[in-house]
Amino acid sequence: MKYRMKNTKSGRGNTASDTNEFMNMELKSRTKVQVRFNEADPLGIVWHGHYIRYFEDGREAFGNIHGLGYLEVYKQGFVIPIVSVHCDFKRSLRYGDSVIVETKYIPCEAAKMKFSYRLFNAATNELVATGASVQVFLEKETSTLQLTNPPFFEDWKKRHDLA
Repeated sequence: MKYRMKNTKSGRGNTASDTNEFMNMELKSRTKVQVRFNEADPLGIVWHGHYIRYFEDGREAFGNIHGLGYLEVYKQGFVIPIVSVHCDFKRSLRYGDSVIVETKYIPCEAAKMKFSYRLFNAATNELVATGASVQVFLEKETSTLQLTNPPFFEDWKKRHDLA
């Protein structure tokens, strides 16, 4: 879901009263993942490490939906490793459940990609986990950390009204 700034009724540019709408600009995706047998312990409860995998499923779906997939980044000459990930567990998932992964891009000026996540039990719509991750840009051949946003990423942000 993407929110854009609107022009005022007068046809002039946005005013201070329009700022709240701008602050609500979001770029999100939602994807459904079936809990697999190998993700559960003998009691049928999903091992906590797999929640991070669901975040990955969400990021991959986000990239495919919004034109920022891992292969596109790689073709531009970069890799984007995770440098930080955080997960807060609220409820357990079990074998046979489906999870809805809501992934939201968090805009920032730095040469990194930040995402937040909310995981929901698809059957009950209960929030089961929240989290966040940060990825940085490395040049793929030398693994050189990029201190400024690569041009293709700046272009992507502009196309999505995030720059």
